[in-house]
Amino acid sequence: MATAVSTKLAPISLTPRALEEVRNILIEKNVPAEYGLRVGVQGGGCSGMSYLLGFDKAKEQDETFDLDGVLLIMDKKHAMYVLGMEVDFQDGLNARGFVFNNPQAKSTCGCGSSFSA
Repeated sequence: MATAVSTKLAPISLTPRALEEVRNILIEKNVPAEYGLRVGVQGGGCSGMSYLLGFDKAKEQDETFDLDGVLLIMDKKHAMYVLGMEVDFQDGLNARGFVFNNPQAKSTCGCGSSFSA
């Protein structure tokens, strides 16, 4: 008898360019294998909330997801603020870095790293 396999769908997505940049950082900075990419929110910033993006170990209150071989870590409480968000990476003349396209944001600041929900 076959057993059911449940696959959790990540609440956010990373573009191919963002995934490539995350993989490059993992290698260049020698990030330990048990670490994943933590995405979340915290209070602060000019619009009320700001995004968290960094490498960390999963904790008890976290959910983990596999995004094309990259371990995504997110505190369960943060999902409602970032549901449907897409993380991209820009490498242009005017700006370089990760960009957050969040449909849950009611307004954002000029720098794009903080928002209100």
